[in-house]
Amino acid sequence: MPSGEKQMYGEAEEFAKQMKLLVNNKDLHDIQFVIGPARKKVYAHRCILSGRCEVFRAMFVDHTQKNGPIEKDTPFILSDMTPEVFLAMLEFIYTNTIVLNPNTAIDVMATALEYGLDDLKNLCEEYLVDSLNSSNACDRMQAAQTYRLDDLKRKTLEYIETNTQSVFDSKGFEELSEDTLCCILSSDCLMLDEMEIYTCVRRWASVNSVVSGKKIDQVATLAVTHLRLPLLTLEEVDQLEKDNKTDNLLPVESMALAWKLHATKQGDKGNPLFTRRKGTAPRDTHRYLDSSQS
Repeated sequence: MPSGEKQMYGEAEEFAKQMKLLVNNKDLHDIQFVIGPARKKVYAHRCILSGRCEVFRAMFVDHTQKNGPIEKDTPFILSDMTPEVFLAMLEFIYTNTIVLNPNTAIDVMATALEYGLDDLKNLCEEYLVDSLNSSNACDRMQAAQTYRLDDLKRKTLEYIETNTQSVFDSKGFEELSEDTLCCILSSDCLMLDEMEIYTCVRRWASVNSVVSGKKIDQVATLAVTHLRLPLLTLEEVDQLEKDNKTDNLLPVESMALAWKLHATKQGDKGNPLFTRRKGTAPRDTHRYLDSSQS
């Protein structure tokens, strides 16, 4: 910048307010989209979309190369998106601000990832973390796992670790995918005893068995391998074995590992299944675990 010049900035809030008037403005548009199964028309401006989003720019260039100039009434059909999510994305593109709510935040984040809008993705992640509660933590953990968002996953898992009981009791827990459940069960910091964790996993498996039409042991093949059965007493392991005869939820190998601890009175150093979680209730047999760490 030449000497004596200085970049000055106007009022961002007022600018955003004025730009928002252009969102879905039919009178001034030069392009239209047809959104979702209901085929709702949404109006926009190519220059703004192209300047702010490389995906839109490439979309328009590709269309022009294949079909010639774009007319203002040429429909761009986006059948796999809802109008609410699309308009939220447009609001951000036009104003660099967005209003998020619990019903749309995850879908807007997914759309931001699809359209390469990193700043919008970051705002969605911030919103999802700031509004975490026991009812939505599992949904947000699932989203973090699905879209490979490590920061969101880390922060959501920290919340789950602190509020394990209420999160595991939520409806969202039953709707977790098995790989996301495995990710949660891998944590040493869950504030819940292993017998209670087992009960919750059994509930998850029962619900998903009904939903999928598969046997209970088939839907939880991986999840049950993260249960730390060696942390339980001899009496608890005996009860689990009796319960297991009805549906074979727990694999033979997991049961054998628990019995082995009580038979040999020795843990398995370095094996996470012998590691107590933060919420593990103390048991006399844990002295075997302590001796194996020396």
